[in-house]
Amino acid sequence: MPENTSKPSPKLPSILRFDNLTLGYDRHPAVHHLHGEIAAGSLLAIVGPNGAGKSTLLKGIAGELRPLQGRIHLQGVQRQQIAYLTQMRTLDSSFPMVVHDFVAMGLWREIGAFGGLDRARRQRIAAAIDLVGLNGLERRPIGALSGGQLQRAHFARVLLQDAPLVLLDEPYGAIDATSVRDLAALVQHWHGEGRTVIAVLHDLEHVRQEYPETLLLAREIVARGATATVLSEANLLRARRLAEGRSDDAHAPICHADQGAG
Repeated sequence: MPENTSKPSPKLPSILRFDNLTLGYDRHPAVHHLHGEIAAGSLLAIVGPNGAGKSTLLKGIAGELRPLQGRIHLQGVQRQQIAYLTQMRTLDSSFPMVVHDFVAMGLWREIGAFGGLDRARRQRIAAAIDLVGLNGLERRPIGALSGGQLQRAHFARVLLQDAPLVLLDEPYGAIDATSVRDLAALVQHWHGEGRTVIAVLHDLEHVRQEYPETLLLAREIVARGATATVLSEANLLRARRLAEGRSDDAHAPICHADQGAG
């Protein structure tokens, strides 16, 4: 597949702004001193070595982790309008729930704990299940699904949330190639609708093919901008060294495609 040569999103109003943001656990920073903005409608990949703080940053944006310092400003979107797909290993697939009910949880914020599923909502659930390729599996327990099928169910639930801001944490880990292809097409569809999609990813070739913008993180921002520029060998090497705690190149030049981004 050829490398994605599309340009980063044109200048649009920002949907997120980081203001000297530091996030961590038990007062120990995992990412620190992040500044910058993310434009509405962006399709942004977050990459970096293990332990770089990628998932931590998504938790901060989703509101699951309070900043140790600084702020995350949401602009034009409310926290409850964020769809957040966590890593698959965070789900207990032994929980006794069938596909239909699992997907229907995407309507939780709309109908609440005791809201009913009227005909229109049931049609929406059925349409989401069909769109991700799980038609006919509505009554199957989620514990009986393959990894790819379970992730398709996750994506169907995100579909129902109809969110302007979608956060995906390692959405393609340990699933089959066909599911990766189908779900990546759905991400492109969301982007085409003008939604903002921010995804933590580890497959750099997939990022090069699918994501016009990338943020390279190693507890701090290493580079942010056009994917082809950000994923240079020099930037990737510097990220690895920072993640390993090696500071011999801490002041080396960094190739930024967009100095104002965060």
